[in-house]
Amino acid sequence: MRRPVEGDVHVHYGQIYVQSDPDSYGPGLDEAFAGQSAGLCGAATAGALWLNTGLHTGEVGFTVEVHDHAPPLEASWEDVVEVSFRPASPDSALVEWAGEDSWDLGLDETDYRVRYCATGMDRARAADTRMAEEPQLDRYLLQFWPAPPEPDRVLKETSRTAAHWHGYARDLPPPPTPAERAEAERRARLAQETAERERRLARERREWGGRLPSDALRTVGGPVSGLRDFDPGLLHALDAAGPAAQRAVALLAARRACEAAGLTALDWVTGALTALAEGRPLPPPFDDDARMWHTLASDPSCPDRTVGRAVPPERPPSQDSSSPPGTGALSPQEAATLVVGPARAVARQSSQLPAPDPAAVGQSSQPPLPDPAAVGQSSPPPLPDPGRYGLFVSFGPPDPSLRISQPHAALPAVTGAAARDPLRAAVDAVYAAVVTHGEDWPALLAEMASLCREGPARSPGRE
Repeated sequence: MRRPVEGDVHVHYGQIYVQSDPDSYGPGLDEAFAGQSAGLCGAATAGALWLNTGLHTGEVGFTVEVHDHAPPLEASWEDVVEVSFRPASPDSALVEWAGEDSWDLGLDETDYRVRYCATGMDRARAADTRMAEEPQLDRYLLQFWPAPPEPDRVLKETSRTAAHWHGYARDLPPPPTPAERAEAERRARLAQETAERERRLARERREWGGRLPSDALRTVGGPVSGLRDFDPGLLHALDAAGPAAQRAVALLAARRACEAAGLTALDWVTGALTALAEGRPLPPPFDDDARMWHTLASDPSCPDRTVGRAVPPERPPSQDSSSPPGTGALSPQEAATLVVGPARAVARQSSQLPAPDPAAVGQSSQPPLPDPAAVGQSSPPPLPDPGRYGLFVSFGPPDPSLRISQPHAALPAVTGAAARDPLRAAVDAVYAAVVTHGEDWPALLAEMASLCREGPARSPGRE
C-alpha cells in the first residue's frame, strides 16, 4: 500500500476532484452523479471523480491510499461509498478547486474500485469555513484497488450532509446511453463545423466585396489578394469576362505600366509589348529575370521615375463573429494561465515554445514590390545573385511617403502578362500596373473595368 496524499488539502465550494484527462476540465455536478445512488463520490463521467466535502472553504484532512487488494473498512468512518473508476491517461491527480494545487496519484490505466470515507461532515457543514488557526472539522480517506467495474454503493450513511447528497444523486435523470451520447456529440460537432464554415464564408464574402469568389479566383494564385484589396469587383469582372478579355486586359495593363514608367521609348521593351500583342513568347531579355533586371539597370536611356506607394481604399471595419466584441486573441502564455487541473502543466510547457520567426511573417506568392533602395541609382548594379533574397515585412497600410521606382515596378507587368493562364496573366499584369501607377491607380483600374465590360474587340494602346 502507498499513500500519495496525506495531510491537509484545501477545498472550496465543498469540492475536490480526481482528474486524469489532460484535455478536459472535468464534468459538471449533474454529469458526475447522473444515474448514481451514492452522492458523495461522482463517477458517472469516465476518467474523473467528483468528491463532496462537508466544509465549504478551508483545509480538510485528506488521505489517498492505493492498495493491491480491497482493504478492510474501519468502523470509525461515519459515511462510506464505493464507485468504480478507470483513469483516462497515466496522469491521474487529486486536484483542488480551480486547479489551485494538485497531487500525482500514480494510477495505472486499469479498472479500480474506489472507496470514499468521511467523518465530521455535519460539523464542517455547520461551520462552513475553517480558518488557518482553527481545529480540523472533517477528514476523508480515498482508497483505490484493482477490481472489475461494479455499480456504485452506499456502505454507510450517518450524516445529514451525506443523506442530502445521496438524495440529490438519486433525483437526477439517468445519464444518456452510449448511443444518445454519440448522437449528441455528433450534433454538437456538426453545429460547430457549420458555424465555423459560416464564419469562414462570411469573412471570405466580406474580403471579396460582398460575394464569394469562384474556384478560379480562389486558385489563381499570384497577387490576387493584393489586387482584391484595391478592387474586388474588378476581379469578379475579370473572372466573368473570359480568356480573350483577360488577355486583352493583361496586354493593356502591361502597356499602361510601361507608359507610366517611361519605358515605351526603349526598343527592348516595345519589342516585348509587340510580342505580347501577337501572342508570341517574350524575346530577350524578358526570357530571363536576371538578364531583364540587368538590362534595365545598364540601359542609360532608362528614365529615373518614382511614384508614391499605391494605398488600397479603406473599408468599413467589421467584427469577426468568432470573437466577443472588444476582445482579441490571447497569447499562449495568457491562455496557459486559464487552464486548470492536470492539463495546466502541459499548457504551461507548450506556452514556452519559441514564437515563429518574424522573418517568415508576411511571405506570399505575390511579386515583391521594388526595393526602395533601387530608386535613383546612378550606376548600374552588378547582376543579382539568384541565390540571395530580401524580405520586407510591414504591418498596417503601406506608407505613401515611400517612393517606388516605376521602371522596376513596370517590368513585372510585362512578364506577368505572358503567363499561360489568361486569368493569372491579367491578375499579375494589373497588380504590377497598380504598383507602377501609385497614387493614380483609380484611373488605371477604371480603364481595366471598362475593357472588361466592352470586351476584347477594343485594341489596347491604339486609341
